[in-house]
Amino acid sequence: MRYQFPYARAGQTIGLLGGSFDPAHEGHVHISHEALKRFRLDQLWWLVTPGNPLKQVGPAPIEQRMQHARALVQHPKIRITDLEARLGTRYTAETLKALVRLYPGVRFVWLMGADNLAQFHLWRDWRSIIETLPIGVLARPGNQILARTSPAAKCYASARKRPQLLARADAPAWSFVTIPMNAQSSSAIRARGEWVCPQ
Repeated sequence: MRYQFPYARAGQTIGLLGGSFDPAHEGHVHISHEALKRFRLDQLWWLVTPGNPLKQVGPAPIEQRMQHARALVQHPKIRITDLEARLGTRYTAETLKALVRLYPGVRFVWLMGADNLAQFHLWRDWRSIIETLPIGVLARPGNQILARTSPAAKCYASARKRPQLLARADAPAWSFVTIPMNAQSSSAIRARGEWVCPQ
């Protein structure tokens, strides 16, 4: 089953949190709540990816991950989407360009954990991403120093903004916020055998 494209009107600020969500957990919910508050967003969309090009092993079927995420999230401003599957895009840069075209006048903010900023320069067309949308970085356990001293952070040091101004800033712009820690991870849940995929 495919869910409809979420509604957004021109002028709204919407955070985009991409990932495999294999499985989604309270850590994802935690950073979503913090992002809504810290970056003053009107909505936040989870982009449940068909697959992660940086990972060797594929995730559980997208329908299973979507269903689990929708059961977990109870916040009226958070939408669970399969936009990448619907758009037919594989890489973040492609997805963001497509969303900007589809939603004229909407101000999107790409969201990521500090661990992703540390290796952001390895992403395909990473400069295109930061030149397309503002980026909100949320500190998670580990890699905070690596994130702040990463090639991407150094290259765009002059584009760093205060968190409350990020959603209205023009790209390139990014902000780093430290939030209360939640150490849950999808890989740990899978390792404990708590996320069983149908065969």
